Order: sequence, then structure tokens, then C-alpha cells
Amino acid sequence: MSSPQFSLVILCYRSEDAIIDFVEKVHKLLGWLHNLDYELILVGNYWPGSDDRTPEIVRNLSKTMPRTRCVTIEKKGAMGWDLKTGFEAAHGEYIGYIDGDGQFPIDTILPPLYNSLMNNYDLAKTYRVVRGDGLYRLIISTVFNSIFSFLFGTKYRDVNSKPKIIRGSLLKSMSLESDDWFIDAEIMIKAHRMNLKVIELPIHFVENENRVSFVKFSALWEFVKNLYKFRFRS
Repeated sequence: MSSPQFSLVILCYRSEDAIIDFVEKVHKLLGWLHNLDYELILVGNYWPGSDDRTPEIVRNLSKTMPRTRCVTIEKKGAMGWDLKTGFEAAHGEYIGYIDGDGQFPIDTILPPLYNSLMNNYDLAKTYRVVRGDGLYRLIISTVFNSIFSFLFGTKYRDVNSKPKIIRGSLLKSMSLESDDWFIDAEIMIKAHRMNLKVIELPIHFVENENRVSFVKFSALWEFVKNLYKFRFRS
């Protein structure tokens, strides 16, 4: 089987029925991109004993929608672990990822991100200029990004923002380790160390009205510990 031009990994954890409309929107959007050869990888991993219906829903989507595959296995880690299982299933020349909760307006940002890679960039990402998720998340993000820039000497804006799209060959060579929320930062650390050509585009981040954030204040401490580990380990 030949590899598609573009693989988009969609993180669907606990999205349930809301993921259906999102996936349909992505299909329509990618279908407009000049006959782009693409695939969608729906990651619906689950914890043992969970009542989450998402795995069943994404399995059905993969059966009924073209260019769609799914990963639905028992979880052994958090967001980073899920993302790595999606990357393993993706075969595109370019590989992107995004949350499936609709907070990132994919219809306005995905085409310019993808087109940026066609102009000789290695990695294209967003940064949030408007945030609809409240003061709490803004404070966490500001503190984290400030510490990140100080430790690594980078000028990246909003390290954790999505979607991100990267050349598949470069992504594979990163050998990602993180099983938690730190995986976004790990990608940017390794992009910096590999001297990748990165472009960042502004985005408006909207409120999620269907559920509360999965990111707790304790995540900031985990971020900081991981930052120091990646900065100072041999």
C-alpha cells in the first residue's frame, strides 16, 4: 500500500458522539485541498473498566468513512502515549495531530499550516492569540512557556498549541518518549535541537462547552519537572 501525502492523527479520548461531526468536518475540509491524498487516524484508546463510548464510535467511523482508520487499545499512559500510538499507525509524508474536541478551529487553520510545509518548512504549528478556556489555563500556559523559553533559549510561542504538522521522516527520527501532556514540549525541544525550520501561525482557541479541561494545576509541576529533565540530563 502506498503512503498518503498527509496523515492527520485525531485524539478522541472521551469525545463520544461529538467526534462524529468533527471527523465529518475534517473529511470535507481535506477533500477541498487540491485532491490531497490523506488519511485520518482516530485514536480512541480507553482505560480498563471505563464507560467511555468513544472506542466503539471511532471503530464504526473507520468502517463507514473513507480514508479513516482507528486505534482503540487499552491505555498504558496519558495523552502522550495515545499520540504515539497514533503516530505509529500513520504513514503520511507529512503527519499532523489535533484534539478532537473542536477547540481549535481546524477549518481556518489546517489549510495554511499544510501549505506552509509545501514552502520548505519542516514543522508548522499554531499559537493561541485568543483563549476561550479561562484565566486558569492562561496562567498555566504563560508560566510554562516562560520557563520553556528560558531553559532552552527558544522563541517559540505557545509550545502546547495544536495542530502541529511535521515531515513524517523527521517525526520518526525524534524517538519520542513522553507518555503524558509533555509530549508537545518534547516535540518542540527536539525540533529545536534538530534545527528544524518552524513556522507558527495565530489561532483563536474556543471554549469547550461539553466537558471540563483534563489539564489540572498539578500538570504544571509535571511540566516543570520534565523541562528540567530534558534540559539537564546527560
